[in-house]
Amino acid sequence: MQALRVIGSRGVIQSGWTGLNVSGDDMLTIGEVPHDWRFAHAAVVVHQCGAGTTAAGLRAGIPAVAVPSAVGDQPFWARRLHTLGVSSATISHRRLTVDHLASAVRMVLTQHGFRDSAAHIAARIAAEDGAGRAVCVVDRTLG
Repeated sequence: MQALRVIGSRGVIQSGWTGLNVSGDDMLTIGEVPHDWRFAHAAVVVHQCGAGTTAAGLRAGIPAVAVPSAVGDQPFWARRLHTLGVSSATISHRRLTVDHLASAVRMVLTQHGFRDSAAHIAARIAAEDGAGRAVCVVDRTLG
């Protein structure tokens, strides 16, 4: 909340399992909603880089600010988002401060390359037939 206010931006915060709760004229806390609905209305998504959230953000064509925890596949997906040009540099939980987050969000919002990369990747994802390709691989493997 403080990082968004530093840069003069509004925010929708999903409470999640941590129970985040912010309020004000410029902030809204929501519960569980589908990623595809939520991301369609966002300019940037700040998230921990789980595979599902990462995929939803890429499908939506939304730039990201990656704040992965140090467990599981989250650091991998954070690096991948940065490599794809969709995210500013990763912010580790140890370095997560209001200033670091505000700077990263400001960068993603003002440098149009992030949005352009996200839109390009979303178009590529929309054009591919992932399920069809998976069926072909299974058929070749079992056939």
